[in-house]
Amino acid sequence: MSRIALVTSVALVLLVPAVHAGVDAGLKKGTPDVKGAGPLAFGPDGILFIGDTQSAAVFAVATNDTRSGPAASKVEVKNLNQQLAGLLGVEPRDVQINDLAVNPASGNVYLAVSRGRGPDAQPAIFRVGSNGKVSQFELKDVPFARAELPNAPDPEATGRRNERLRTQSITDLAYVDGRVFVAGLSNEEFASNLRSIPFPFSKVDEGTSVEIYHGAHGAFETRSPVRTFVPYDITGETHLVAAYTCTPLVKFPVADLKPGSKVKGTTIAELGNRNQPLDIVVYQKGGQDYLLIANNSRGIMKLSTDGIEDAESIEEPVRGGGTAGLKYQTIDEWQGVVQLDKLNDEYAVVLIDDREGGLHLQTVPLP
Repeated sequence: MSRIALVTSVALVLLVPAVHAGVDAGLKKGTPDVKGAGPLAFGPDGILFIGDTQSAAVFAVATNDTRSGPAASKVEVKNLNQQLAGLLGVEPRDVQINDLAVNPASGNVYLAVSRGRGPDAQPAIFRVGSNGKVSQFELKDVPFARAELPNAPDPEATGRRNERLRTQSITDLAYVDGRVFVAGLSNEEFASNLRSIPFPFSKVDEGTSVEIYHGAHGAFETRSPVRTFVPYDITGETHLVAAYTCTPLVKFPVADLKPGSKVKGTTIAELGNRNQPLDIVVYQKGGQDYLLIANNSRGIMKLSTDGIEDAESIEEPVRGGGTAGLKYQTIDEWQGVVQLDKLNDEYAVVLIDDREGGLHLQTVPLP
C-alpha cells in the first residue's frame, strides 16, 4: 500500500541530484531475492521500494521508468486478475494483488502480486501502462539495494488470531526527503513500530515504538500496527498521518521518531469500529487539502485537513461504533475499492472488486 507527500517544487529540485547520486552509489546490479511482494512506494527518479513481508526487508529497485512528458490521465483494465492469471499460468483465484503504486515519473501503475496463497506464494511485480498494457517487471539484472529490519517478528510467531506476525513486519511504506518510512510490527514489547531508513540504504536501526489511544476500545495500545499512512506537512513540520484497524486516525511528528524511543501519537479522529483502512492519500482541491481513505467495510472517506494542526487528542472511549474528532464524508459512488493511489493532481487509480470474481483497474476523478 505507496504513499506520496505534498512537497514544493523547490524540494523536488533539491532532491534530484541526491537521488541520482543514490542510484550511482547505493544500488548494485543483480537479482533481488524478494520472498514476498507486499507494500509498494515510489521515490523520485523511478525508484521502486518493495516491502518484503516474508524476509522483513525493504528493497529499492531502479525501474528505469522515467518517461518525460505529461503524466497519464487514464488507466483502465477490465478483469485485471484474469490477465495476471494468464501471464502467471494460474487460475484467477490463485492471484492476489497486495498493493499498487503509481510511478510519478511516468504515470505507470505497479502492482505487487502473489502467485498462490499462504507462505508458499511466489512474488511478482507487474506494470500497467496508460495504454492498459499489462506486463511483468522482471526482478532480474536490475540495480537494487536491500535493507533488512533488525528486530522483526520471528517467522513462526503468531498473534491472538493465530496470524503470522512476520506478515505484519511491513504494513506500509513511504518515501520523503531522502528517507524511507516503514510501518509494521517489531519483536519488542511495544511491538507497533515506525522506522526511518536513510536512502541510499545504510544501517537500519530498531525504529520507534509507537503508542496510541484507541477510542473504540477505550484503551491505549502498543501492539497494533499502523495499517496505512501518508506523509503530510502540518505548519511546516512533516508528520505521518496514520490509520489503524477499527479505525483511529493518528498523527506523528517525524522529528519525534528517534531510534529506540517510545512515542505517543495524537489521535485526531475515531472513524468507526469493525473496519480496516486499506490505503490513504492526500490531495488538494479548490485550495483545500483532503485525506482520502479506502476501507474494507466503511467505504471511501474524505476528510478535510482544516484544523488538523490544533486537533486535540482523543483520550476518552468512543462506544457503539461511533465517530469523533475530524469529520468525514463517505464517497458513495466509489464502491468495492480495495486499492487506491493518486495518479496525478486530478485523478486517482483504484482497484475495484466487483464481488463476482473480477478485479478492475480504473481511473476516477478525485472527489
